[in-house]
Amino acid sequence: MEHLEQHERMEMWEKIEQALVNEQIDQFRAEFLELHPYDQAKIFEEQEEQIRFLIYSYLSPEEMADVIEQVDEDLVTDFITEMVPGFAAKILEHMSTDDAVDLLNELDKNKVASFLTIMDKKSSAEIKELLHYEEKTAGSIMTTEYVVITTKMTVKDAMRHLRKEAPDAETIYYIYVVDSFKKLVGVISLRDLIIAEGDWLIQDVMSDRVVSVPVGEDQEDIAKMMRDYDFLALPVIDFQEHLLGIITVDDIMDVMEEEASDDYSKLAGISDVESSGSTALASAKKRLPWLILLLYLGMITASVIQRFQDSLEEVAVLAIFIPVIGGMAGNTGTQALAVAVRSISTGESEKRGKVSLIWNETKTGLLTGVTCGVLITLTVMLWQQNIYLGLLVGVAIMATLLVATVSGAIIPLIMHRLNIDPAVASGPFITTLNDLISTVIYFGLATTFLSYLV
Repeated sequence: MEHLEQHERMEMWEKIEQALVNEQIDQFRAEFLELHPYDQAKIFEEQEEQIRFLIYSYLSPEEMADVIEQVDEDLVTDFITEMVPGFAAKILEHMSTDDAVDLLNELDKNKVASFLTIMDKKSSAEIKELLHYEEKTAGSIMTTEYVVITTKMTVKDAMRHLRKEAPDAETIYYIYVVDSFKKLVGVISLRDLIIAEGDWLIQDVMSDRVVSVPVGEDQEDIAKMMRDYDFLALPVIDFQEHLLGIITVDDIMDVMEEEASDDYSKLAGISDVESSGSTALASAKKRLPWLILLLYLGMITASVIQRFQDSLEEVAVLAIFIPVIGGMAGNTGTQALAVAVRSISTGESEKRGKVSLIWNETKTGLLTGVTCGVLITLTVMLWQQNIYLGLLVGVAIMATLLVATVSGAIIPLIMHRLNIDPAVASGPFITTLNDLISTVIYFGLATTFLSYLV
């Protein structure tokens, strides 16, 4: 069944709720389990605690695992901790190993230990193995639920093995091949396996040109690789090329969403992603470091203006254009920053070259600067009836937009070269920095040509 719209879910839930509160278990299960797991999760998220506990009692841990895997990550930890621990542990057993690990990473260590103690030994061991890997690496997002065959198997034996293992595997579109030492040596697609003759050896039909990633590889680099190669899955190996797990395309979609949210938060000057449900204290803690830094950077701008106080006293009208020039500098700098960060994150800067990116932004800054400079010159001339003031503001705008655009492109590239996340060159940082630059340019020009303005 396709995903339901909000109003369709509400209508469907009214029928399901009636069966639920009337303890018509069979009818509830028939209606609820007919829905797609995503819609089950959306309905489940909207319920009060009393209703959720009824759902827990009517569904098996395996059925509940499908729901929990689709629940919003900001809510799932609250739900799993409110359950009876034994029931929650059974749910974790039936979840995909990588999803269970992601959930447990968000919990208190004591709760994690409690769940792992209750779970069966096999599931607990698989989860413990993945919990040891550093966050945001291949090891932390891979799954150990995959099908592996050996080079010495025949196609017939491999098909028999595949039928046996497929129900528990996350994907079977690619089957990975290992040698007698458990080293990854090849891959064969399900299609190629089906059309091969039954008595052929796997080593004769597999492809030995297999692309893999080391267990410590950064998840963002893996996402780029899967995008470039259009893979549905990617094997993960250790330094001796032993196959440890696979990363599937659905895991990478989650990674891309996480990385995009992370970059967005940094561009907004927030140290970590905030959810709408974050407390005021938690949000303030995340925002204050950047705001305090920008506050003192703003004080430098104020001290620059103070140094040009004499110019302001002689030509007071200069003050009214400070917000215009500062605002334009911040806007164009942020635009260039967004282009540069995107080029770095997608790998486009490596393909086109960093010099090409900077040169393109320089030309853009020059074109926008000249255009805006001419427009503001004419506007100020007509408004203030002062040709020199108009030329001053116009030249200041032109120079400011050029410098701000170039700095917005160069700063992220420098940070990337220094192995610092370029998204840290956030919008507020670039805006405040360009405020300082624009102020120096504007008042420097004003002081130089002050005699024409008085």
